[in-house]
Amino acid sequence: MVQTVNIHDAHLSRLVERAAKGEAFIIAKAGKPMVKVMPIDQPGPSEARRLGFMTGQFVVPDDFDRMGGTEIERLFGMGQ
Repeated sequence: MVQTVNIHDAHLSRLVERAAKGEAFIIAKAGKPMVKVMPIDQPGPSEARRLGFMTGQFVVPDDFDRMGGTEIERLFGMGQ
């Protein structure tokens, strides 16, 4: 979760130090979010890669697309 800091309470040098360590912040004015402070090397939401993020963490069985077929046919009255 990204912390929101009111602009009047923001100590920029402290926030920059925390952001450089990987923490992101939103600076708000009168409760309205205005800017996001984040480390330069951290990808933005549109740059984040999602494809393959779980590579090697599980194995999809060879019969995956047939799993539960009998139960599905029974539930939807198919094959009668």
